[in-house]
Amino acid sequence: MNALSKGLAFLRRDLLLQSSYRASFVLNIVGIFFSVAIFYYLGKLIGPAVEGRLGGTDYFSFVLVGIAFYNFLGTALNSFSGSLRQAQLTGTLEPVLVTPVGIPTLLFGSSLYSFLYTSLTAVAYLIVAALFFDFDLSRANLGAACLTLLLTVVAFSGLGILSASFTLRWKRGDPLAFFLGTASALLGGVYFPVEVIPGWLQKVAAWIPLTYALSAMRGAILEGAATSALSRDLLVLALFAAVLVPLSVLAFSLALRAARRDGTLGQY
Repeated sequence: MNALSKGLAFLRRDLLLQSSYRASFVLNIVGIFFSVAIFYYLGKLIGPAVEGRLGGTDYFSFVLVGIAFYNFLGTALNSFSGSLRQAQLTGTLEPVLVTPVGIPTLLFGSSLYSFLYTSLTAVAYLIVAALFFDFDLSRANLGAACLTLLLTVVAFSGLGILSASFTLRWKRGDPLAFFLGTASALLGGVYFPVEVIPGWLQKVAAWIPLTYALSAMRGAILEGAATSALSRDLLVLALFAAVLVPLSVLAFSLALRAARRDGTLGQY
């Protein structure tokens, strides 16, 4: 069985598990509607005061893309460590690790469902906004948006695997995930442009993958920008991915080796 087949086996397992919670999916759609409505009317309230700083778009559209795609960071930070913790709780972690499943396959396979669900949720945000709140999708460049999303998921996965490494070694990944998630929400341009924060914080924001992910995604969806026009943001995202993923897999391997050595692999 190759790596793709093993990854799809993880996805099938999670789909079968989640299919018994259909009410949760319906409630999530209802929650998306109310969330979009809140930001729509908030945009009506504060939009005129801030739209001059949003690069020609309105506040509702700006923040809609921000919250829809910020969820990918939350998924990355929680899915890897969450799958690891679930395997520890159910006692399946050690049996899985003695099978011919490699570490990269284990990590990415266990997160496939989470990223698929988050992708559907992001699309739901945009569709609900377009159907009920006058959000304009007519100019969206879907090809550039999909490329941005792919690089975003890979780059964010590196952060998620680091959080999982923290969980494996010290049994608690929440502090690292909380710090990365909060810092990214504050500095990455989710709710307001990066340009409005102090200059020294803008320098910190330049080291956060979310900053470039949202910049490229807004360009692709709100402006219909061509891939070439987004090349700087996409290149930086690719660099983040190229550095973070191998580094995080190495960190996870070292944490796994230490847990096996100390006999704490199944502890939680």
